[in-house]
Formats: sequence, structure tokens, C-alpha cells
Amino acid sequence: MHTTGTAIPSAVPAYDLRVSIQDTEPEIWRRLLVPETITVTELHRVLQAAFGWENRHLFGIRGVDRHGQPRVIIGPDDAAEEMGDEPASGVVLFELLDAQQAGPATFEYEYDFGDAWTHLFQVMGPAELPAGTVRCIGGANRGPVEDAGGTSGYSRLIEALADPADEDHQDLSDWYTFATGQDAGTFAPYAFDADALNLRLDALAKRLWPEPPTDEEVDAVVRPVQWLLTQAGADGLQLTQDGYLKPAVVRQTVSELGWDYRWPGAANRESQTLPVLVLRQQLQAWKLLRKSKDRLVLSPAGRKMHDGGRPLWDYLATVVAFPAEAATALVTRIVVHWLLEGSTPSWDERERIIADMLNAAGFRVDNGKPVLLADARELYSDVRWTLDCLQLKVPERTFSDVAALTDGGRKFLMQVQELLEGR
Repeated sequence: MHTTGTAIPSAVPAYDLRVSIQDTEPEIWRRLLVPETITVTELHRVLQAAFGWENRHLFGIRGVDRHGQPRVIIGPDDAAEEMGDEPASGVVLFELLDAQQAGPATFEYEYDFGDAWTHLFQVMGPAELPAGTVRCIGGANRGPVEDAGGTSGYSRLIEALADPADEDHQDLSDWYTFATGQDAGTFAPYAFDADALNLRLDALAKRLWPEPPTDEEVDAVVRPVQWLLTQAGADGLQLTQDGYLKPAVVRQTVSELGWDYRWPGAANRESQTLPVLVLRQQLQAWKLLRKSKDRLVLSPAGRKMHDGGRPLWDYLATVVAFPAEAATALVTRIVVHWLLEGSTPSWDERERIIADMLNAAGFRVDNGKPVLLADARELYSDVRWTLDCLQLKVPERTFSDVAALTDGGRKFLMQVQELLEGR
């Protein structure tokens, strides 16, 4: 059985670190509490969140460890292997730093070897943290914009965006919008919100050191699927002449699952109630339901999964990670990454990124033609509708809301991601 109570996390030894980006003016810095046992790969993820980086590039740590040994540590691990250096995942921060030795550290973290963003560490002293957490207790200024051209390029960006009369203002405004998906008028280089950052660090910690899903989280995530399986039951569901669920079942499904906010209107015809239509079709695609004459009945897998729980959770994670089409699998990998990172780009950027990645992977349509933006848009929508057959998010109340993952939804997507990475 999974635990359902909330245990008080024990305290663990930690470092109190001040991390600054070299040659920034005014200085961009964060003060972070991180556990002594954090790996370099995990520290990299924390620094990415702390400074607003997007984890697009290689990273490395260079310097002398606490025993006086020179170290060159590179991530990700496959890059370290190619470069003949030490892989980041096998190194723990305790090997590099002595929390009792306050002062400048003897190593530095570099992100993006092209722009060469060098992060300097200062040990403030030892600390304690609840297990499975990281914390920011101070800082100043937003992190640089990704691919801005290093410290000089970023300084120039700040200067040009602040002055509408600058000769580069329009070009750099357009570039900023393209690079970030945000209006250049919202750029605030001197803003820093520690509370917002700690919310991101809390979400990151749950991904770095995940707990198994509780029974309640499992039940919540699989609920839409289990609901329809339960309605089919031993006798199946009578379908209309056109092969749709009957209006009473459609209305009840929308009501019971709390989907009124997702599809306003009468919701009494499956053909006109897309969430219910997609759910029914997806359960057939996942081989949990099948049509038999004029009824929708449980498949052999559906009968096994009828009671829900962890067997249904594991089954759904597997079918989401391994769709029939290879292109859908790639787009699923991209979308799951965006959802877990909380970094889904703007609509235009999503289409462009997905089309570029599909084309780079060798996918083609219509007798060898490259994947177009419209194709990418359709694949993205298909994957999102598939994921919306599960209860992964806190329900939005309006269409403009940005949906946040529940803890159970995050754990489910992490399991999907692990399966995808093991393909």
C-alpha cells in the first residue's frame, strides 16, 4: 500500500552558497541552500531554475576539489564521454566543497560554452534543510536571456531595450520576443522575486527527489479513465445508431468529472462534446474498450484494469509513452518535458520547435515533403488532448488560466518521461 499520511521530513546537512554570474553589472546573484549530497547534475538543475536558464546547452565545473585535486566535470554525461571528462551525474557536491571553509570556492560552474556564462561560488557556511528540498534566501536581478551573446551581449540588450531611440531597439525587441515568446515591453532586468523562485524550486525538488504516488494521487489521475470503464461495466454501454455514447451518458460524464468548465454548453451529444468524444476514442485506442455490435464493452485489458489503482496507472503510463506512431512519441516527449519544466512556449514557438525537431529527426509527409507548421500544430493538439483524458492538472476556471500540474500529475508524467528516455 502507498502511504497516505504526510510525514515530517528530517533535516539534512546543507551548504549555504552565494552564487553570482561573473562580469555582470549590476551583479546577478542568488543565495541558495542545497543539500551536501546533491549531485553536480542536480546542482545544475537548481542553478538553471535559480537564474532562469532553459537547459539548452552543455555545462561544466572546473577547479580544485576539497582534497586539492583538479577536476573537470561535464554534463550531460554523454557529452562528458565524448570529451573525455568526468561525468556530472557521478559527482556529489560534498566531494568539492567543505561547508566549514567559508569564502570563495575553488571551482566555477560554466553554462553554454559558446556564451560562456561563468558562475562563481562563495561558501557562506554550513546549514540544514528539510530532506528533499532546496531554498533561495536572497538574490538580485533577473537572470540573463538565453543565447544573448554572453555578458557583453546581454548588457547591450538591456541598454537597447531601455531606449526606444537606440538604433538597435527594434531589432533587439523583435529578437527578444522571438527568443522568449514575451513582449519586449515586459522586460525587467532588475526584477527578482524570491517567493516565485522558491515555488519553482519546490516543484523542481519534487522532480529531483520524487516520492511514490499516494493512493489518492493515483485515483485522481486515472479517474476519467476508470469512470468510463465503470460505466461500461459487465454489460457495456448502448451506443446510438451513429456509434456515439448516448446523451444521458455524455451529460453524466461531464458532470461527474467536473468538466463543465472545459466545454460550455448543453454537453448532451458526444459529437459536440469534444472532451467526452476524445476520452471514449482514446480508451478504444488504448485497447481498454472496444465496440461489439451496438455496444461499447470492456476489452480483456479493460476487465483487468476495471478496478483502477496502480495497475491502471502503470498501464496508462506505458500506453502514453509508447503510442503507435513514432512522430507522436517524439511530440509526446517534447510536450511532457515542457509540462514538467513549466516552460511551454507560445503557440507560434510550439509549432516551430515541434516542426524543426520532427524534420531534424527525419520525419516527412506527403511523398517526402518536410513537416509543416500545420502538421506540428495537429500533432501537438493530439498529444495534449490525449493527456487531458487524465486528471493531471489543477482544473482551470477560465480558458485563460495557466493550468498547474498536481503532485500526482507530475509523478505520472515523470514516469512517462522515464519510459520515453528508456526507449
